[in-house]
Amino acid sequence: MIKFRNVTKFYHPDTYALKGVSLNIRPGEFLSIIGQSGSGKTTIVKLLTAEERLTKGSVVISGWDISNIHFREIPILRRQIGVIFQDYKLLPQKTVFENIAFALEACGASGKKIKKIIPQILKVVNLGHKAEKYPRQLSGGEQQRVGIARALIHRPKILVADEPTGNLDLTNTKEIVGLLERINELGTTVLLVTHNRDVVNMLKKRVVVLDHGQVVSDQKVGRYVL
Repeated sequence: MIKFRNVTKFYHPDTYALKGVSLNIRPGEFLSIIGQSGSGKTTIVKLLTAEERLTKGSVVISGWDISNIHFREIPILRRQIGVIFQDYKLLPQKTVFENIAFALEACGASGKKIKKIIPQILKVVNLGHKAEKYPRQLSGGEQQRVGIARALIHRPKILVADEPTGNLDLTNTKEIVGLLERINELGTTVLLVTHNRDVVNMLKKRVVVLDHGQVVSDQKVGRYVL
């Protein structure tokens, strides 16, 4: 599904965000990538979504080498990868329904399709009863579930969760992690990027640890103990 081959990302004048990183992520896998700030976690997300270009090596997604992807192909790539952010990135002036619809409208979806799909997605994240609420009327956990719903709107093969529980308390963290697990059980590959060792240890799934841009540990059933 995802292959990083000797990936290096260099920022001038003297910073290596990644140095010779190689990873294989299988279809349907749940993988956590963990490390301290500056370890290279966010750079991996940016390379996967073509927000950044690598310096050396290759990144392949489902047989597609995106290392030198043309800018016209980037929207196609991003429809295959749903991304969840720490700060939710919801539009405050739009309702839950409208926030999710906005992602479909941007791709030219018809009103009929939008009205059909959004209730289905809201059911997945257990927010059907909140469709007409605004972000300010939701808890942090509910706002993050809206973010997850929006990320799922194109039924992506891959879901990247970039510090999705960073602003949440323990109860909401457990709910979001449980939701990610259920999405993974439905066949979506989940890549969780975090610095939260408690979340990783809760999952008991594969863990890759980055340190100063390099893979220092890759455990099939991992715990973060650094």
